[in-house]
Amino acid sequence: MKIILKKEVANLGEAGEVVNVKTGYALNYLVPQGFATIATPSAIKQLEETIRQRAHKEAKIVADAQAFAEKLSGMLLTIPVKVNSDGKIFGSVSAAQVVDALAAAGIEVDKKAVTVPEIKEAGEFEAAVKCYKNVVGNVKLNVIAE
Repeated sequence: MKIILKKEVANLGEAGEVVNVKTGYALNYLVPQGFATIATPSAIKQLEETIRQRAHKEAKIVADAQAFAEKLSGMLLTIPVKVNSDGKIFGSVSAAQVVDALAAAGIEVDKKAVTVPEIKEAGEFEAAVKCYKNVVGNVKLNVIAE
């Protein structure tokens, strides 16, 4: 029996896929639990239209994310930190400091989207900012002594 998955099912497929399963599994488990619907011709046409609309929306979101990543790539953020007499940083530069520096520049990002390399001394470094699924922008950091 062919069904259309509404949600991801382990060892079966992702949401939106048309898969072939045994009739008892489909009618006794997948459909009543809300994991799937029966793949009628009209349901398949509706799924194809939904996939086409999603692809259009996805393309727009990816284009916006790439533009945002380009904007980030051209930025140089200065982060002042306390250093000892040898030039080593007390602690390290964190994602929160990068987010604060971006906020000061007028750009709001989530702290979880920022990946900062381990920075233990003053200098120039790069931090990665995840804009969307596979779109990452790199921000240059200029770490200076206070």
